[in-house]
Amino acid sequence: MESTETAIIAGGCFWGMEELLRGIEGVLDTDVGYCGGENKNATYENHPGHAEAVQIVFDPTKISFENLLVNWFFRMHDPTTLSRQGNDRGSSYRSTIFTFNEEQEQVAERAIRRIDEAKRWPGPIVTTVEPVRNWTPAEGYHQDYLEKNPGGYTCHWLREWTPIPTGAE
Repeated sequence: MESTETAIIAGGCFWGMEELLRGIEGVLDTDVGYCGGENKNATYENHPGHAEAVQIVFDPTKISFENLLVNWFFRMHDPTTLSRQGNDRGSSYRSTIFTFNEEQEQVAERAIRRIDEAKRWPGPIVTTVEPVRNWTPAEGYHQDYLEKNPGGYTCHWLREWTPIPTGAE
């Protein structure tokens, strides 16, 4: 049996992020949902304080958590805009790395520093690191939305850049 790890990231509308994440080698499964807010059973209509997020199950022998962050997460959204991606505005669309443990927290903080130091974005990174709190999978119609609706709205794309070595691959 292969070993797996789980990560939860948020960077705007969960549909677009999920679509890009599912194509990464080593990503085994994705689910969209709500994380970081007050409700234990958040819904699209009631998710105060939650961010739209993607839970990722991945094979750490194929892609490390750090590489997933540095060379994918930070390429698929603008981490310099506070609570906004494209036309989507509000704390639901904030840039956040949710962590399950201290090791993930350290990797997330290091990834943010590396992206800031690499000057891949014109402004400072505003991505926050928060412990996983009240993760709730989104409604079924949100899961795999762009796969089911290929012409649907997205404000996500992979920016072109030379990968930043993480030393973990």
